[in-house]
Amino acid sequence: MNSHSTHIREFRFPEDYQQVHQLWEVMEKGVRVGRSDTFAEIEKKIARDPDLFLVATSTEKIIGSVIGGFDGRRGLLYHLAVAKEFRGQGIGTSLLNEVESRLRAKGCLKCYLMVTPENDEAAQYYEHHGWHLMDYVRPYGKDLQ
Repeated sequence: MNSHSTHIREFRFPEDYQQVHQLWEVMEKGVRVGRSDTFAEIEKKIARDPDLFLVATSTEKIIGSVIGGFDGRRGLLYHLAVAKEFRGQGIGTSLLNEVESRLRAKGCLKCYLMVTPENDEAAQYYEHHGWHLMDYVRPYGKDLQ
């Protein structure tokens, strides 16, 4: 158990980018770093709704992240991640609760997230926090560029 206190705050662009990207890259599973995670793409995200991109810090080091999105109707969560040595301390839950609270404040009624197929631990975690498997839809994707 780490004795340092943690703090949840909004992501600061560009100064937080490198630490957050590095956190995502070392995740054992569940976070897949892709084209949408480049510096330019994160800059676009921050221009849209910076209040929904949160980080957890301990002694100024970024140890967790979550990205929320809201299109005016539905929410979507991405990249809930906590550094391995800080897991089990409620940091992920604090990030999840805060981003959910911020989405509610924007009028979001329903929110989605995706769990990679090999990440049973994440599925159990989200179910424990009130999320449920939507077995009545199949997600589709398309690269537009």
